[in-house]
Amino acid sequence: MKYMMVKMQDHGEYMERAADWFHEKWKIPREAYAESMELCLQKISHIPQWYIVLDGQKIIGGMGVIENDFHDRKDLTPNVCAVYVEKEYRCQGIAGEMLQYVCDDMKEKGVDTLYLVTDHDSFYERYGWEFLCMVQGDGEPEMTRMYRHRT
Repeated sequence: MKYMMVKMQDHGEYMERAADWFHEKWKIPREAYAESMELCLQKISHIPQWYIVLDGQKIIGGMGVIENDFHDRKDLTPNVCAVYVEKEYRCQGIAGEMLQYVCDDMKEKGVDTLYLVTDHDSFYERYGWEFLCMVQGDGEPEMTRMYRHRT
């Protein structure tokens, strides 16, 4: 990858910028990201984890791993969440490399299965994820797709 992958757990100096960036992309309160990232920095547990991709000092992509990504299947954990690559950086394989990096990191931490909810219907299969089932998102009228990846 010609861009730099940053594991937030090892680089707390990016926390404020990353919390702002994720908030801007997903419209979830900035404080929720900051709180989760703070837990990540404490290294108490392997969950939550946060990752960003940098082009120089610009955040161009990122994702997290949390216990539950706001759905009714609390038994399917942990969840990859907030996967995003800036539009001008898409179609360069960055998302695939991010997903592989996160899967490798979680495997090192002893996590053998990851889950992910999405409304995409073919994107994640390209990277070894398999459709598992439909789940009900918190406060969502429609069911959404749940994927699984064995690390």
